[in-house]
Parts: sequence; C-alpha cells; structure tokens
Amino acid sequence: MELAVGASEATIKSLLTKLGSLLAEQYALARGVRSDIQFINDELASMQAFLSNLGNSTGNHDDQTKDWMKQVRDVSYDIEDCVDDFTNGLRPDPHPDDWLSKARGFLYEIWTLRSRSSIAAQIADLKQRAQHVGDRRVRYGVRDPNPGTGKNGLGGYTIAEHQEITRRLIGIKEPVGVDIAKLEEWIRPSEKKQLGVLSIYGFGGVGKTTAAMALYRSCGVHFECRAMVTVSHHTDPDVVLCDILRQVKMQVKDQQDQNSTVSISEEKNRGAVAPLQMLSRLSQILMCWANQDKDGKASDKEHRAITEDLQKHLGKNRDAQSSKTSQSDQVPPRVSKMCGGLPLPIVTMAGLVASNKDTKPEEWSDVCKTLFPEQQVCQKPEEFMRIINYCYNVLPSDLKICSLYFGIFPKGRKISKKRLMRRWISEGLVSEKQGLSVEDVAETCFNQLIKRQIIRPVENSTDGKVKSCQVHDMVLEYIISKAAEENFVTVVGGQWSVPTRSNKVRRMSLHSSDSKHARKAYAMNLSHVRSLTVFGSLEQQRFKSFKTGIVQVLDLEGCSGFKANHASVSDICKMTLLKYLETLDIRQTGVEELPKTVVQLERISNILGGDKRTRKALKLPKEIKKGAMKTLRVLSGIEITEGSTAVSNLHELTGLKKLAIYKLHKSGHDELLSSIQYLGGYSLKTLVIDDGSSEFHDKLGEMSTPPLYLNALELSGKLCNFPKWITKLGDIVKLTLSATLLKPKYLEKLRGLKTLFSLTFSVCETKHDPDIAAILYKNKSDYGGEIFFPPGGFANLKLFRIVTPTLPSLNFSGGAMPGLERLELRFKRLEGLHGVDKLKLLHDLILTVDGEADNTTKSVLNDLKAAKGNCVLNIKE
Repeated sequence: MELAVGASEATIKSLLTKLGSLLAEQYALARGVRSDIQFINDELASMQAFLSNLGNSTGNHDDQTKDWMKQVRDVSYDIEDCVDDFTNGLRPDPHPDDWLSKARGFLYEIWTLRSRSSIAAQIADLKQRAQHVGDRRVRYGVRDPNPGTGKNGLGGYTIAEHQEITRRLIGIKEPVGVDIAKLEEWIRPSEKKQLGVLSIYGFGGVGKTTAAMALYRSCGVHFECRAMVTVSHHTDPDVVLCDILRQVKMQVKDQQDQNSTVSISEEKNRGAVAPLQMLSRLSQILMCWANQDKDGKASDKEHRAITEDLQKHLGKNRDAQSSKTSQSDQVPPRVSKMCGGLPLPIVTMAGLVASNKDTKPEEWSDVCKTLFPEQQVCQKPEEFMRIINYCYNVLPSDLKICSLYFGIFPKGRKISKKRLMRRWISEGLVSEKQGLSVEDVAETCFNQLIKRQIIRPVENSTDGKVKSCQVHDMVLEYIISKAAEENFVTVVGGQWSVPTRSNKVRRMSLHSSDSKHARKAYAMNLSHVRSLTVFGSLEQQRFKSFKTGIVQVLDLEGCSGFKANHASVSDICKMTLLKYLETLDIRQTGVEELPKTVVQLERISNILGGDKRTRKALKLPKEIKKGAMKTLRVLSGIEITEGSTAVSNLHELTGLKKLAIYKLHKSGHDELLSSIQYLGGYSLKTLVIDDGSSEFHDKLGEMSTPPLYLNALELSGKLCNFPKWITKLGDIVKLTLSATLLKPKYLEKLRGLKTLFSLTFSVCETKHDPDIAAILYKNKSDYGGEIFFPPGGFANLKLFRIVTPTLPSLNFSGGAMPGLERLELRFKRLEGLHGVDKLKLLHDLILTVDGEADNTTKSVLNDLKAAKGNCVLNIKE
C-alpha cells in the first residue's frame, strides 16, 4: 500500500497508553474533561483497529483513504501534545488525609485553575476533531479494507526464531561478477610518478561501491597512506579534505615520496572532488560515479547482467540466525529473471523470499506480473524503486515504523545497532509482547530488517553480534520520501531535497552545520519536537528555539562545537520538559560534566558520555538525591568523583543493565563494591571498570558475592591480581582484561570458559603509564618472554586480541583455540609468532604496528608475508 500505515497506527498505540494512564491517575480535572478523555480514548481505539485492518489488507488505497489516514495521524499528534502538556503542567491529586494536606490541595486547585480551564477547552476541541474525523470516514465513503493474509505486526514471532542464536564474525562482502584481479592492475602503484584515476560507472545497485571497497582492501597494503570518503551533492570540499587527512594521519616529515590512494564512493557532483587536485602527492584515486546524462537523469546505457550461477549465489539468503542456507531461501527463477541480473534487486527480492517461505511459485509469478505487467525486467533506477516500494508495503506495521527511522541518519552512515534500539524504545516504537522484554522485541525487529535486506550488517561486535548496519542509498532515498510523507522525520541539510509537509516538526535531524541550514531549522515550528539528532558541529545551532518541546531523545553523539554561548548541557536540558527525556547521548562531544538538573529526568533510561578510546569520562553531579533516575538501564562513560552521593545510590538502580566507569577516585571504593555486588543479583549484564590504581581492582577480585550473570566484563588499568570469580562466569561472552594479566597461568584459568566468544588483553593507547610499563616488563621476565597455547580449551572462542607495546613470542600448538576465526595483534615490537598455520579455522590475521618497526619486528613480519597460510594476512605499518 502507498501510505505508511505503521507510523499512524504506532502513534495511536502509544497515545492510547498515555490516555489510559491519564484516566487512571486522579488528576484535578475540570468538570466534563474526564468524559471527554474517555470519548477520545474510545474513538482512537476504533481508529487504531481500522488502521490495523488497513495495514493487513491487500491492494493500494484510493485518495480518500489516504487523506483520512493523514487526518487521523494529525489529530493523534495534537492529542498527544495536549496530553503531555497536561501531565507535565499538573500533578495528580495528593489524596489528602489531614487538614494541612487538604488546605494545600485547595490552594493548588486555585493556583492551577487557569491552566486546567485552558486544557479543558483544548480537550473539548480535540474531542470534536476526533469525532469529525471518525464521521468523515463514513460520510465520504472510505471503504472498509479488503481482508488480507499478511501479518500486521510481529504476531507469532518468538525470541527463538528471530534473535541471533549463533554468534559469529561477519565476513567481508565481496563483489560478484567483477574480475577484481584485472582491476587491481590499474590500482597497484607503479614506478611512474603520476596520478592515476580509476572510475567505476553505473546506477545505484549494480555493485560499484562493493567493487571499490574490495579494491581498497586488497590493494591498500601496497600504499603507505590510504583513505575512503563518501561525497555527494552537498559535500563541503574542506570537510572532505579534513576527513582524508584525519584518516591517513600524515606528518609533515613523512609526506614526501609516499604512495597514497583515495577511494571516493557514490558521488554525483563531480565538482565536489576538484579540490583533490591540491593533494599533489596522491598516486591513485578510485571513484564511483552514478551514471547520468547532461540533464542529471540516469543513463539508458545497458548494464551487464551477472551470470545465472552468480545470481543463485547472490540470492542465497543468510539471515541473522544461521550461517546455513536452505532450499526455500533460493530466489525463484521467475523472480530472478525479473531482477535483470542486477545485484541489488536480486538481494532485495531474496530478503522478501526468505521472509515468505510458504509462498508458492505461482504466487511469486503473480508478484512479478504486478511489478512488471509487460514481462519486462528491472534495468533502470525507477524500475528498481517499484521493487523497493513493494517490499516496503508488505512489511508488518512494526517493521514499517522501525524502517522509517533510518531516515534520520545521513547517507552512507554506519548506524549503531544499540543506538538504534535505544531510540526505538525511548520513543515507544516497540513495546513488550508475548513474554518478550522491550529490548528483545527491538532486537527481533532489527534482525527481521536484516533478514528482509532492508538493512545490511557491516560491522560485528566483539561479542559476535551485529554492531552496526547500513542502508543502501536507493533504499534510503525511498525511506526518506516515505518518512517525509508521514511527517515522521524532518531532515535539514540532507542529501536529498524533500519538502516539509507539515508546519509541526516531530523528529528533527540536522545533517548540515552551516549557517544557511541553521537558519532554516530556526525558522521552523519546533515546539512539537520529540526527537532531536545533530550530526557535525553545534556552532551554528540555536537551541533557544526549542522552547516548549517535549523531547524524548536527544542524540548529540560525536558532535563538536559545545560553547558557552548556546550549548552547555544545562542549557540544553532547559529546552526540554525534562519529564520525558529517555536517552541522553553525548559521547565524544567534549562534555565533561552533567548539570544538577539531570536528576529531574524522571524517565531517563540511557545516559551515555565520555570517550571509549581516550577514556575521557563524564562526571555525575556530586549530589544525587535518593531514588533519582531509578529508570536507568545504561550508565556509560562516567567518572565517580570524590564525595559523590552517586556511589551510595547506585544500588537503587536495580534495572541497570550496563555500568561503565572510565575513571575512579580513591574514596568510596567500599560503597561502589557493595553496589556492584547488589546489582549483580538483578539486571546487570555488562560491567566496565578502568582503575588508574590497583586498589579497587584488588577489592573487586575478593568479592564475596560477585556478579556471576555477566555477559560482558572489561577490567582495565593497573590490574595485578587475577579475580578468581571470573572462572565462574557461566554466561560470559566478551571478556576484556588489562594486558598486565597476560600470563600463561591466567590463560590456563580462562581456557574452561565454554561460552567465551571474544578475549582481549589490552592497555589504553592514549595512556603512557610508567607503572603499567614496569608491570609488563616484570611479567615478561617471569615467563621468559614466550607464551605457549597448548591443545584444547577455549571451545567457543572466535576472536582473540592483544594490544600491548611489546608483544612476546606467541606459540600455538595443534588443537589450540580450535574455533578461532580472527587473531588481532597491535604492538610496537613483536618478538615472534609461531603456529598460526595450526589454527585451522583462522580466517583473518590482523597485525598493526604502532610507529617504526625495529629489526626484530620487521624480520617476524617478513617471515609471515613469505609464508603461504590459509588465512587473510593484513599488516598495517
């Protein structure tokens, strides 16, 4: 169907919950208001049922139906705003028992008389609007929907079916139908000191970017410097150049006689890359162009179709649950023929086939006839849009609304799975159902979108789960148009020019930080904003325009430009009605301290701050009243300051699932230890602690009741003694320990952890602590500078990483780490690496040298290069 029923239905579903709470609470309502609210609640419930039937119906809908759905959406938005204003401005009746409470209640009613009268008038008006919208459906003949067979929600989906069961490391996607070896000859550096350019043409979906990235990976080892950037219509050349320089990290003294390569993906505006001519020392540029004629339209030139065998290979759908492929996952021949041998249409239809395994071949033929009545095949971008439109229209309503959310993010952006799921939950787009928690439902939706090829995983976490995803540009363009049509997302400064269809902005996404787009955002009606996301700099943004917004999600991750004139965190908090903010994400922004007002966030679920790489931490307020922020699920990147009451109140956060402390002070250790032990018996699954001294770690190792149900544990800093209880962690998947514990005797203790998927030993790259250096030197002397890995143990380990300045000689015996797929080592000096060929399942060996390698390290690396192993060797010097 043409319109996003899921968005309208989800809005009403969320609103019905709020109305129910409003009726349940004993608010001081003006006469007649309670009955009006009940009427609105009943009317919206009927509308939701009708919308649910629309989403489950077959066929497209006429203009009257579409217009009526828009009216339902708009009145729902206005009712939601009114309800939130009401509950924020008033409090429930205090149920007075004594004369003093009764007197206070009487004075409160007099004080709020004007507010209650105003709200009563608004509710009465909204009641009339809701009634008129309901009557209008009958009056203008909006027909009842035809019955359909599709699901209008997650329905009977279960956690066993749709959550990731098998943890694994995602393999790199390689191009099909492209002879990479031939193209490599054009890219490899030659003796000629001249700039080379390789251009790849074609419209979206034919595999340009996949081919370019394969070349970038395979040929990158031949260049001392390399970078990959994405540019488009609105790209600032200065930003592109800064991005390139940031990636290659070239020093002035190292700039001469270096080979460099730059890959520029999916740009349409050729003028945007003109400044690259300034980089005179470049030796190769690899570019992907969208094939266009002079008028900017897609070229009619034919594209070479991939072979039938490659089509079958590409059409095999490996979903988020299994690495195996069944016969039912195969794309039917008629569907494959319709795709015209083009990769993206084949992959998209493969996702549809995998999600409808019970569909018969003749039904797929009917689908093809619907999309291409004249037996034609997909050869042009606008023809592929038919396929995208169909795949979107048959999505369950839950997945429709979740897919529209991708319109918030810029083109080409890696989107964090956790970031996405937190936002879905905070805005009420997903909810508990059928015994599954809200987090489980959010992950189910994410996995379903991967299975249906709406999104694709591009990066895995060290626990074996998908870490981030991307949306193909053509799919994203379609999603943005749908999101704008539903007034679901308003994008300012995005890649595609989409008109704003409403004067009331619900979700604002600022992609550009220049003054032009800042003025455009400032001119909009931002009083209804529920979600604000800023990419780039805050220097030009004016948060004063958010005067009465009820913001639920404030996402400033990675933003720069926090200045005193407009953007201290306390000022940002003033722009919201604090009662509703659920996610505050200010990681990598330079914000070092939270204001006292943060304790007023009654519904806050996630506070994310600091910088994971540099370990810069976010200070909590020193004074936190008892019982504050009890809804917290994630508290990450924080600093526990001396004298803070936050430590003593941590044990009250019984819903906390992740606690990440980047900086500790010497006081309050006993209280913190007690809180960790207490929370370990509730919901705590992830614990991260970086201790600059060894005092707290020593106490942590001697806990009487350790948190035995952890899935992830990270202990960094001066860790001298091995916590004995780690060997009892029966659910541990991801374990990160300080490299100060890299000893044979401790490795022996860890071998028995049957659920361990990822094991890391590391020291912080940005910290140069002489005490840690002394510990590492002593350890090396104790075990003779050589570590042996005997057969057996580590039954489920897939990823093993070591980050340390001097890496001792590593020796793997036959049968050691039998399931290991990736070995990552980062060092300044490597003394030896033996037995890698005995790691039978090893796929990737990644070695990173920090600085100039000494002769010993060079010798080891040369031996590895000369050896013909079965794994992919990637050496970054």
